[in-house]
Amino acid sequence: MSKRKSSNSGLTPDKRSRILLVMHPYTSMCVCFQVTGEVGIIESISLKNFMCHSLLGPFKFGPNVNFVVGNNGSGKSAVLTALIVALGGKAHTTNRGSSLKVFVKEGESSADVSITLRNRGRDAYKPEVFGQSINIDLRISSEGMRTYKLKSKTGHIVSSKKDELISILDHFNIQVDNPVSILTQEMSKHFLHSKGEGDKYKFFMKATQLDQMKEDYSYIMKTKSMTQNATLQELKRKYHEKEERYKNLASLNEMQQKLDELKSQMAWSLVRNHCQHNVISDCMGKVQEANRVFRKLQDQLEGVTDRMQQLQPQCAELKSRVQTRNRDLKAAEVHNHMLEKVKKISISLVVPNFWVSLDLKCTTKMSSFLILVLSIDRSHFVYLVILLFSLFCSREKQDLQRTIESKRRNLAAMENSRGNQVCRFGEHMPPLLRAIDEADRRGQFKKKPVGPLGFCIRLRDPELGLAVECCLKALMLAFCCDNHADERELQRIMSRYFQQGRRPQIIVSTFTNTAYNVKSRAVDHPEYPTVLQALDIENSVVANCLIDMRGIETILLIKNAKDARKVMQSVNRPRNCMEAFTREGDQVYYNRYYSSEQDRVRYLSKDVEEEIRAYEDHHIIEHCRKLQAELTELQNVEEPQSEDLKPLVTNRFEQLSSSDQELARSKHHKKHYDEKQKAHVDMIETLKTNLNVKDLELQASIAKASEICPERLDVRRTAKSLDSEISRLRHKINTQQDQQGHRDTIVRQYHEAKENFNNIARQVKGLEAFIRQLTEIMNTRHNVYAEMRMYLSVRCKYYFDSMLSQRGYIGKMTFDHKNETLSISVQPGEGGKAVLSDMRSLSGGERSFSTVCFVLSLWAITEAPFRALDEFDVYMDMVNRRISMDMMLKVAASQRYKQFIFLTPQSMSSLPVNSLIRILRLKDPDRSQSALPFGQRNPE
Repeated sequence: MSKRKSSNSGLTPDKRSRILLVMHPYTSMCVCFQVTGEVGIIESISLKNFMCHSLLGPFKFGPNVNFVVGNNGSGKSAVLTALIVALGGKAHTTNRGSSLKVFVKEGESSADVSITLRNRGRDAYKPEVFGQSINIDLRISSEGMRTYKLKSKTGHIVSSKKDELISILDHFNIQVDNPVSILTQEMSKHFLHSKGEGDKYKFFMKATQLDQMKEDYSYIMKTKSMTQNATLQELKRKYHEKEERYKNLASLNEMQQKLDELKSQMAWSLVRNHCQHNVISDCMGKVQEANRVFRKLQDQLEGVTDRMQQLQPQCAELKSRVQTRNRDLKAAEVHNHMLEKVKKISISLVVPNFWVSLDLKCTTKMSSFLILVLSIDRSHFVYLVILLFSLFCSREKQDLQRTIESKRRNLAAMENSRGNQVCRFGEHMPPLLRAIDEADRRGQFKKKPVGPLGFCIRLRDPELGLAVECCLKALMLAFCCDNHADERELQRIMSRYFQQGRRPQIIVSTFTNTAYNVKSRAVDHPEYPTVLQALDIENSVVANCLIDMRGIETILLIKNAKDARKVMQSVNRPRNCMEAFTREGDQVYYNRYYSSEQDRVRYLSKDVEEEIRAYEDHHIIEHCRKLQAELTELQNVEEPQSEDLKPLVTNRFEQLSSSDQELARSKHHKKHYDEKQKAHVDMIETLKTNLNVKDLELQASIAKASEICPERLDVRRTAKSLDSEISRLRHKINTQQDQQGHRDTIVRQYHEAKENFNNIARQVKGLEAFIRQLTEIMNTRHNVYAEMRMYLSVRCKYYFDSMLSQRGYIGKMTFDHKNETLSISVQPGEGGKAVLSDMRSLSGGERSFSTVCFVLSLWAITEAPFRALDEFDVYMDMVNRRISMDMMLKVAASQRYKQFIFLTPQSMSSLPVNSLIRILRLKDPDRSQSALPFGQRNPE
């Protein structure tokens, strides 16, 4: 150790480097000229965070012999491992690990290796790009990924692709996985302890690259055969495939022709549907029948008119006589005091108590008639008349009482709805809703019922309130339940407030959170809304219920009755429209019209105060109108002239009443027949219009059919059956086209494949001579390969014997190329007395020396810019080590253009002094730690 330290005392210490360089002076081994390698040799190498070393290098190698000297753990094997990995070698080739990530120092994110290769002379690789040296920078990540940077001498990055590195290695003939070029320690041990003759033969073949040449020749022959056969067979297969698809076109053409025929039949079938003569005949028959009925009704109307004209003079005479008698009756004008009472009754119109007015009215009427009757006739008949009239007045009083009570209830409900709109739906509705809320809080319902439905909707247009109420009717008071259990519970609650026949309707339907999508079946009119569109419904359950129960999406709301008739009774009425309602609540169908009995909005009115005022005004006006009529009647009552006028007046009144009734019936008949006449005229016009439309459609169908098929066809099948078969056949054609492709494409591909196959077949036939020539060339190459293998075997034997003889050993190498084996026999001792034996019987040093001789013999017959050996002398004694070293130095001296790198733990102090020998001494590892930092780390 002190000697190694003293040898380095004159050098400047470098804190980052562990290398010491010793240059020996020139010795007698130096010749007068020097020839060194120009391409492929290693000029320098440096390592960072590689394996267990933070920093090694940079190492500057000489062009010929280099010794990397250092104790175990100093980094010798790390340098060789980095050389293999940086030049593209795999991790298992180094025998140091199975993955690149093991080469990254513990705790670091990456490892870096930098190598400089010489690139001079005429064999330089892209000298104009890289210059006189090529720098290879490798970075290995902790995940095992490696990236390259190939730089020029000036440091410019030329490429980062591994393909460029492979091209450089091929150009320099650098074989990283060749054990002769780089022999690692593990490979050396394996070779020394190998007992198989096949392994030695593989080592020889790999070192001389004969195995690569053999594989290349086999690949060429295999590729030639496969290319010759497979290419033609593939083209033939494709040709037959296209031919099969081409033949299948016949059935496709038949189906296409059948489809065209069906389309022609379909076109003329539609024409036949439009020109059905029997339909036109039926229409004409209906027109004639309508004309006949019209004429008949017109005759009846004329008869009624004649009868009216005949009765008109009699009616006029009777009216004149009645008027005369009335004038006579009015001339008397008795009982002025009764008129005063009547005036008081008229003043009582403003009195709120309606019953006082009614009693006065009945009393006045009875008194007037009693006086009138008693003045004419005091018989029993008159008494009965008075009694009947009294009963009539009593019944009228009861009817008025019930009407007033109903009006009062409605008025009270409207007054209550000022603060609570639910009161509009009846006096029992608020307590019913409170009972439902209480039951829901107690959990008696699975889902709380919804209702009344009229309370859950809002009008967008207040003018349509009466129309919506007339449309929904009892649904305004209805409730909706999610299930039948809830429906039974709701029935039980309703029984407290409603009688059995007067309960609101309950609809059971599963509740959903989304409203129905009725776009496809709803009415879409540009001017008039549907009931669904006129309502603002927030609850989807209410909307779905009204759609299910009433179909509100199919009912139009048209304010004007005339417009409603025009829309609903036209030929082209809106699609999906079933009925319509007017602003007054009238219901309009296609051929019917129903007037509404309801005259005001009960549930959907927004202005309650206005409705109450209107109701009271209507009540007062109606009251005034009735009292005014009674006043007029009483004012017209007069004192009778004489007793014999009564029967005459009665008789004339009866005749007049009979004439009026007959006249009314005649007018009614006339109105009825006028309406029927108008209806038939409208029907005739409609039928004529339809006939014209059908005729135009027929002409259009004939024109379209003529475009498809000029010749008219007599089609017996229906359009529906033809359409079904057309769809089936079109689907079958599309399916076959999807499987095979389009017809034009198939024909084109078939001809292309056929032409291509024929061309290639002709080319292959024309190239048979070339293939035969290529086969002869490959046979010649095989012969040359065998001769080269024999030549290299002989040279290897020669150099092996020469190397052994320098130690006084006798050796023999036997190559069996047929069985791919190599046997080596060595016998140390005198030549005349030596007995050859297998290398396995030698000692460790003798076996190592024999291995060195074998490696040197392979060096002599192989080409590589540099050779690297790791601890080649590990099992040698001092004598064999010295002899082996001398032999390697002699070989190196004879091959100045090659570079040699030897890794050894020996000091190499006995080496001869020579300027071509460079020794790189590595510092000893830090022994302060008991183990290298590969183990567990401190958890702190």
